[in-house]
Amino acid sequence: MPLDCLLYTRRGCHLCDDAKLILIEHGLSPKEVDIDGDPEFAARYGLCIPVVVLAGRERFRGRVDSVLLRRILAGKD
Repeated sequence: MPLDCLLYTRRGCHLCDDAKLILIEHGLSPKEVDIDGDPEFAARYGLCIPVVVLAGRERFRGRVDSVLLRRILAGKD
């Protein structure tokens, strides 16, 4: 069963683009949520994007650490 993956992002964010590529490289299919489309998300995350939520738990802000992501996907974190 695929892991639920949310990627909070905004247009023009190169870190968001990088995060999306890393998630895809690790076999995930992130659902992208543009924070600028929702005032609550914009207020919550502001400039702290991208934000990656895996299985309902916030795991990354800013950059995605590939080593930690592999550990999470292997069930070791």
